[in-house]
Amino acid sequence: MRALGEELRSVRLANPFLLRSFDPPLAELEGRRLVELRRMGKRLVFGLEGEVFMVLHLMIAGRLQWEPSGAKVPKGYGLAALDFESGTLLVTEAGKKRRASLHLVRGDEALRELDPGGLEVLQADPAALREALERENHTLKRVLTDPRVVSGIGNAYSDEILHRAKLSPFKQSRELSDDEWVRLHAAAVSVLREWVDRLSAEARASFPKKVTAFRPEMAVHGRFGLQCPVCGSAIQRIVHADNESDYCPRCQTGGRVLADRALSRLLKDAWPKTIDELEKRGGLDSRRRDG
Repeated sequence: MRALGEELRSVRLANPFLLRSFDPPLAELEGRRLVELRRMGKRLVFGLEGEVFMVLHLMIAGRLQWEPSGAKVPKGYGLAALDFESGTLLVTEAGKKRRASLHLVRGDEALRELDPGGLEVLQADPAALREALERENHTLKRVLTDPRVVSGIGNAYSDEILHRAKLSPFKQSRELSDDEWVRLHAAAVSVLREWVDRLSAEARASFPKKVTAFRPEMAVHGRFGLQCPVCGSAIQRIVHADNESDYCPRCQTGGRVLADRALSRLLKDAWPKTIDELEKRGGLDSRRRDG
């Protein structure tokens, strides 16, 4: 973090809905030095002098931008500006929904209350991951993205992990074999390490201007209709609410095309059950992604 060790000169709140706490007040942060920056699940923790913490959750569309000192908060999508000695950290959020949140707390005990408590995969062995995911019997996609179960894994990286592990996103967590547990742990560790290294290298070169969960280097996430880099099959997806699950039917589901709730109901008997059937039909035009 470029501002580590610097004084937080001011906090300019452009959207009051960002702030979800009232004690300590924003004014109490000003003049304190930033002494620590860490991750807590999917939240960013800014530790200031005197054990005062800013806990920022960017959710899906929140973004950070490092700009010259005193930069204006963008109209419409700008949420706040943190003014440090060497520059200004802007907090923005795309779209109309305002889900990003900022909590201000005093002391480690208050900070721990905001921690969902999920397992840190890079610090866990296969047995610990299995124990965490088997506490309740849910789909692998659900438990991997539940911050109370696993820390810091969102929609994109869960897709990448499950593709590398060759596991269906909708397989139940208590149905895995011993070999599948080993594969899942190895895939989770390798995917997370690779992306931490890649994104860290990019950030060292320059502060990222465009942050997105859809990356061309990814194997399946955001690649609906494009070829799987392993087998060449068309990547499929299931959309539910604001989330999508992207997967390769040959690599992960034994050739089965999983039912998309909306489209499978619409198509009924015409819904293709396998990737071979889908390919024989030349694909479903309404389900293809351009590019």
